[in-house]
Amino acid sequence: MNYFIKADKFFYPYETKDEGYLEIIGGHFGNYYVKAPVDATIIDYSGKWIAPGLVDTHIHGFDGADVMDNDYKKIFEKMSNGLLRAGVTSWLPTPLTGNHDLLKEVCELIGEHYSEAKGAKIQGLFFEGPYFTAEHKGAQNPAYMTDPNVAEFDKWNRAAKGLIRKFAIAPERAHAVDFVNALSGQGVAVALGHSNATYDQALAAIEAGASIFVHTYNGMSGFNHREPGMVGAALSTPNTYTELICDGHHVHPVAAKVMLQAKGAEHVVLITDSMRAAGLSDGEYMLGEFPVIVKNGAAHLKEGDSLAGSILMLKDAIKNVVDWEVATPEEAIMMATLTAAKSVGIDDRCGQIKKGLAADFIVLTPEMDLKNVYLDGVQRI
Repeated sequence: MNYFIKADKFFYPYETKDEGYLEIIGGHFGNYYVKAPVDATIIDYSGKWIAPGLVDTHIHGFDGADVMDNDYKKIFEKMSNGLLRAGVTSWLPTPLTGNHDLLKEVCELIGEHYSEAKGAKIQGLFFEGPYFTAEHKGAQNPAYMTDPNVAEFDKWNRAAKGLIRKFAIAPERAHAVDFVNALSGQGVAVALGHSNATYDQALAAIEAGASIFVHTYNGMSGFNHREPGMVGAALSTPNTYTELICDGHHVHPVAAKVMLQAKGAEHVVLITDSMRAAGLSDGEYMLGEFPVIVKNGAAHLKEGDSLAGSILMLKDAIKNVVDWEVATPEEAIMMATLTAAKSVGIDDRCGQIKKGLAADFIVLTPEMDLKNVYLDGVQRI
C-alpha cells in the first residue's frame, strides 16, 4: 500500500521538517512534500509528530520474558511484540553474564531465527558480559566472570551467525587490549562497563578501538579530581558513545545534563537495560539467576538491594529527558534512534527517516506521548 502521512513535524536525521507529507511506498520511506499530490491517499496526523521507530541497543527482557530464557516464543513473539508498546521497532537482545554454554545456546537460537521476530526487529546481539569485574558486578553473577578470550568470542559469534554487534568488557581484565583490537577489527563495537578501571586503563581500551560506555555512571569507577576513572574517560573522550538509563532512578537529571553537555546528542545513547518486569506490574521476578523485587518504578535485587536493570520503556526515556529540560525533543529522538543505531553500525537499516529504508516510525504528541507505531508502513499500535 502506498500512502502519505500528514503531520505537523517530522524528525529527520539532522533537521526537523515542519507541517507536510511523508510518502510511504511499499513499506519504505519515500520523499517529503510540502503539498501532497492530487488524489493521494492520506493518513492525517495533524497536530502530531512523526519520528523514526526507537532503537534499543541494551535490553534484557520485557513482558515477563528474558533473552536468557532461551525460548523462541518468549523472544521472537512475546518480547518482540511487546516492545512495540514502548515505541521500539529495532533492538539488540542482550544476554547477560551466565553459564558460557548457555550463552552459546542463546546465540544459536537468535542466530537461526532472528528474522522471524513478529514485532520489533532484531538487528543484532549485545553481549553484556561475561568479561567483567566482581567489584562492579551489579546484578550479574561473578561466578561466570572470566578474562576476555577471542577464541570464545569467535565460538559465540559463529553460533550467532555473525550477529554480535556489541560486546562489553571491563578494560582492567587481562588481555583486554588485545581483545578490543581483535573485535574492533571485525567491526564489532566494544563497550566498557561493570568495571573498576582507572582512567588510563579505560583510555588504553579506547585507543585499541573500544567506543561505548555501558549504562554510564552505573557499574563503573566514578570521577575523582585525582583519578578520573571510567566516568572521567566517558566524559572526556569526544568520539565515544555513552549509554544512559533515564528512568529517574539510575541517573539524576543533572548528571544526564552534564553528560549531554559534554558529549552532545550525537554521542549519548538512551537505553533501557530493562528486565522481564518491564511492561508489567510491581512484584517479584527473576533476572538471570537472581530474585528481584520491582516496586515504585525500580527493580532491586532481593538480597543486597542493588539496582537490577530497569523496568523503563524507551518511549518514557525520551519523554523524561524532555520533561527534565535536559534535552530538546530533537535531541531526545536522536539519542534513541540515529545515535543508538550509529553506535553499533546499524544506521543503514534503522534509526532514521530516509528514503528507501523500512518505514518503521512512531507517532508522538507534542507532549512526547506515544500514540501509534508503524512497522514496514503497517500500523501495529
